[in-house]
Amino acid sequence: MTNEQRMIVSSLRAQGMGYGAIARKVGISENTVKSFCRRNAQKEDKPVTGADEHQCLCCGTPVAQNAGRKEKKFCSDKCRNKWWNAHLDKVDRRVIREVTCAGCGKTFSVYGQAARKYCSHACYIRHRFGGGADE
Repeated sequence: MTNEQRMIVSSLRAQGMGYGAIARKVGISENTVKSFCRRNAQKEDKPVTGADEHQCLCCGTPVAQNAGRKEKKFCSDKCRNKWWNAHLDKVDRRVIREVTCAGCGKTFSVYGQAARKYCSHACYIRHRFGGGADE
């Protein structure tokens, strides 16, 4: 990629043009345009704004974000617990199922989408291998 092409790509990207359109206009590969823009921190469709505009969902204090990491929504564990306890309707609750053990026949509880067959590892060993290896 020549210096002239780099300048054209930068200016077209700053105007909001997409990778494919820039590639066709300049006459280079779309992947070359993507790579150049990523290396030179020209984000896809996100306008550059203030770095730390995030606020705690509970108390509203500013929350510092770490670049390249998942967004922090709370300033502390105390705020996180307080907010979730006040918003129980938003908790993703999975179903607790009652399952019969394939080894001993007892019923036990399974949380979520677990596909358990046995109530314990010892029951699995007894049922699968016939009582133990020591005999």
